[in-house]
Amino acid sequence: MTSEVYIWIWLPNEYKPVICGKLAADNSTYRFVYGRSYLQRKNSIALDPFELPLKEGVFSPSYGTMHSVIRDAAPDAWGRRVLIYKSGGQVLTEIDYLVQAGRDRIGALDTSLESTNCPAIQPERQASMVDLINAADKVETGQPLPESLANALLHGSSVGGARPKSLLTDKNDKWIAKFSSSTDHYPVVRSEYAAMWLAGQCGIKIPVIKLIKKLGRDVLLVKRFDRKLINDQWQRHFLISGLTALQLHETEAVLASYPELASFIRRSSMHYPADAHQLFRRMVVNILIGNTDDHARNHAFFWDGLYHSLTPAYDICPMLRAGQSANQAMIVGNAGRESSIRNALSQSEQFALSHSEAQAIQEELLETIQEKWDQATEHASLSKNESNILRRATILSPACFY
Repeated sequence: MTSEVYIWIWLPNEYKPVICGKLAADNSTYRFVYGRSYLQRKNSIALDPFELPLKEGVFSPSYGTMHSVIRDAAPDAWGRRVLIYKSGGQVLTEIDYLVQAGRDRIGALDTSLESTNCPAIQPERQASMVDLINAADKVETGQPLPESLANALLHGSSVGGARPKSLLTDKNDKWIAKFSSSTDHYPVVRSEYAAMWLAGQCGIKIPVIKLIKKLGRDVLLVKRFDRKLINDQWQRHFLISGLTALQLHETEAVLASYPELASFIRRSSMHYPADAHQLFRRMVVNILIGNTDDHARNHAFFWDGLYHSLTPAYDICPMLRAGQSANQAMIVGNAGRESSIRNALSQSEQFALSHSEAQAIQEELLETIQEKWDQATEHASLSKNESNILRRATILSPACFY
């Protein structure tokens, strides 16, 4: 088991990473220290101005066992499943997950066991879509995974979420590829494409998305917004999760709150109140289309060392429900996580909106979804029956308006 690791960072507008510090295990806790050379750089930034301010000293996590901003650079559920599978079921530490997460992980941090070389600088073979789908299938069904496929799947081991996915690169863009699963009981990938397209029609900033088929499987391609190609070189943009913004541990995710995230925007965003208004739109759309998987890791912020700003929206997908009532993954308003418009409007002032302004936005979003849903399903190649099932089960559910 690995007990310490060097942390690298791509600073704003830079093309190559530098070491910023070292993370070391201390019993069940991980402690971080900035490197002296990093502190002396004129363009250095704090990884987290709240938990890891830019100064000398040994930093223990304020909550949990690892600093949340570093945990953001580690794999989530699907990536951990891939790495455990590849290891043959061995027990992996948080540092093991960090080190093995792949060379093109989300955000601007990376790790290495040596201080002289960052693995992400080395070229990496591009896996084919066919290889990625076959590898994901084998992990899901528990079949032996050839080394070539295992390495291919590691391209996506750093991506968040629990569903099969990987990372792709073409000449000018980088993509997250999200695959349909053998356990899907409704067309999840096509439903997510429809919801993302619809969110864009609702004035929500979304990344470029594409829906393709490969090996008879649905694949959603989402263009990465943490990468930018300039003069044939890739720049990486620092991201933090909503969970980090709220300074919450994984076990405290149920305490995450839209109004508190809006408060973070008010204190830290360079685009206030626009980002707060954008967050309100996302919350209302999630309620209206039944996206109840809107947990704090499904929200993120860019960080440039001075200000935070809300990233484009991602992981917006209608979720089938058994009954009419539902709860969001995050607290919405005075009625907690209740998925209702009344609840969404209850703390409109936290989003820099008067009650009447918030109500006008809600009515606009409702009208857009009513008018555009059929068009969204056509774009996503959902059948009339599949569209009707989603409409009856979750899209504009009567429970939203109780």
